[in-house]
Amino acid sequence: MPVSPYIKRLREVIGTDLIFVPAVTTIVSDADGRVLLVYETDADGWSTPGGALEVDERPEAGARREVFEETGLTIRIDGIETVLGGPEFHAHYKNGDEVAYVTTVYRGTVESGSGESAPDGVEVTAAEWFALDQLSTVPLSNFATQLFRHLGWL
Repeated sequence: MPVSPYIKRLREVIGTDLIFVPAVTTIVSDADGRVLLVYETDADGWSTPGGALEVDERPEAGARREVFEETGLTIRIDGIETVLGGPEFHAHYKNGDEVAYVTTVYRGTVESGSGESAPDGVEVTAAEWFALDQLSTVPLSNFATQLFRHLGWL
């Protein structure tokens, strides 16, 4: 996961201890009702595109940035689906870092291109469209599992 300069400075002071981070994620859907998922290398699973907000970044701009960085797609934000937080949204990364996220979940639609995506190859290694009835058959990240349970999709 690329680390912002702000988070990097915090980590220099507190090491891998738990930090609280505001984040965004976007449920990008296509005309067939499929959802775009990215395979996150740190989580070893499929998730919705998203990540931590930068200092002074507007959440909607962060949601669009994260989708673009992870997939190469430009999206339109269609509204807020929900806001999630709590112990089930803690992340424990392979390097030992612990993060408690509170995440604004947006809905979005692809604006540019035909819906073809190009994962960044660093943070994510694949991006694919999945029908909702496929979600229980793919290895999901903990975040995606909790999100989809909250939405009643699992």
